[in-house]
Amino acid sequence: MPDQSYFTRKPGGDRVFSVEAPKIKFGNGVLKELGQDAETLGMKRVALFTDHRVAQQESLTIALDSLKKTGLDCEVYDEVEVEPTDRSFKAGSSFASEGKFDGFVSLGGGSVMDTCKASNLYSCYPTDFLDYVNAPIGRAIPVPGRLKPHIACPTTFGTASECTGIAIFDLLEMEAKTGIVSPRIRPELGLLDPLSLNTLHPMIRAANAFDVFSHACESLTARPFTHRQAPDHPARRPLSQGANPYSDIACLEAIRLVGKNLIQGVLEPHNENLESLMFAGMLAGIGFGNAGCHLPHGMSYAVAGLCKDYHPDGWSSDHALVPHGISVIVNSPAVFRFTADACQERHLQAAWAMGAETRGAGIQDGGHLLADRLIYLMKETGIPNGLEGVGYGSEHLEDLTERAYAQKRLIDNAPCPVSRDQMKDLFESSLSYW
Repeated sequence: MPDQSYFTRKPGGDRVFSVEAPKIKFGNGVLKELGQDAETLGMKRVALFTDHRVAQQESLTIALDSLKKTGLDCEVYDEVEVEPTDRSFKAGSSFASEGKFDGFVSLGGGSVMDTCKASNLYSCYPTDFLDYVNAPIGRAIPVPGRLKPHIACPTTFGTASECTGIAIFDLLEMEAKTGIVSPRIRPELGLLDPLSLNTLHPMIRAANAFDVFSHACESLTARPFTHRQAPDHPARRPLSQGANPYSDIACLEAIRLVGKNLIQGVLEPHNENLESLMFAGMLAGIGFGNAGCHLPHGMSYAVAGLCKDYHPDGWSSDHALVPHGISVIVNSPAVFRFTADACQERHLQAAWAMGAETRGAGIQDGGHLLADRLIYLMKETGIPNGLEGVGYGSEHLEDLTERAYAQKRLIDNAPCPVSRDQMKDLFESSLSYW
C-alpha cells in the first residue's frame, strides 16, 4: 500500500475525500446481457452510439441482437469521430435531441463513450456549447440535473470512460483539447467484455495500455487530497480531488497488471493478457475518476490538438491525429523525472509495479527508474520516440506550452507547482528519448 504519510495536513486543506464508485459488470460475453440491462433501466427507445470501424465488427451485431431480443427500439448513430471535436459533439447532440430517445448505449472506445455522454447532456439540457466546458476555456456551469440512462460498452481498454464523469474533445478554434467534468455524465452502467478486444490493432493495444498506466500513475502521484483547499460546500468538492487512500489501492494494482502484461499483450496476446489489461483499465478508471490526472494528460491535450501530419498505424481516420494514449506517454518519462522529488516513495513504488529492477535502489532513484522503464517499454511496443516521433520539433515548443498551460484543472493536480518555463522545459525534454 502506498505511503500513507503522504496525506499530511495543510491549513485550509480538505480533510474529507469522496468515493464515486461506478457500476460495472465485467466478464467474457457480458455484452450479450445488454438488452436485459437496458430494459431494467427503463429504456424503450435506445440511441446506440458507435463509429464506422466498430460498426463493421461482431460487437455491434451482438449488441443489436441483445437489444432487439428484448423488444427495444434501437437507432444506430455511427458518425462518431475518432478523437472527437466540438463539431462531432454538436452533431451527436443534434441526433440525440431529434430522436426523442429515453436511453443511450455507447459501443466503442473513449471517443464513442465521451460523445455519447455529451450528446445525452446537451439533448437533456440544451445551452450554449461552452457553458458546461471546463474553465478557463469554458464556463464550467454545473450540470443542472440527472441525465437519461446510459450503458457504456467499451471495445478498447485504455480510456476507462465507462468509469468516469469526464468527456474530452478537441476545441477546433483553439487547436487544443478540453472537456466536460461532472458526476452526472457518468454512465449508469459499464459492460466490460474482454472478448471485444480481440480485433484491436497492436498499436491500439499499446496506446491503450500506456493510457491505463498514465491514468494510474498520475493519480498515484497527484497532489494529496489534503493539500487541496477545502470546499465551502460539499457539493463543490471536485471529482479530481487528488490522491487519496481509495484511489491509491486501485492505481497501484493497475500499474502492476500493465507492467506484467503490456509487452505480450501488444505483441502476442493471449486471452488472459487481454482480460488483465481490461481489468487494469477498469481499476485505473476508478482511480483517476476519484483522484484525477496531472501533467502528462495536461500536456497531451496540446500534443493532440496541434497535430498536423501524424497518421498512426491502426487507426482508420481520414485526418491526422495523435491517439490519446500516445499523446500522453510521449511526455511521461520527462514528467516523472521532474515530479519525483515531490513524492519519491510513490515514484519508486510505481517503478517497481511497472517491472523495473528496484533492488538496491534508493528512494531518490524512483523517478529515473520509472522513466527508464517507460522508455524501454515504449521501444519494445513500437511507441514513437517522443514528440519528434509524432511530428513536433523545437519550433513547436512555444505553441505546445501555451496550450498545455491553459489546462488548469490538470496542472493544479500535480504534486508540485509548475511554472510556464518549467512546462516548456518538460516539452523540450520530451522531444526524443533514444
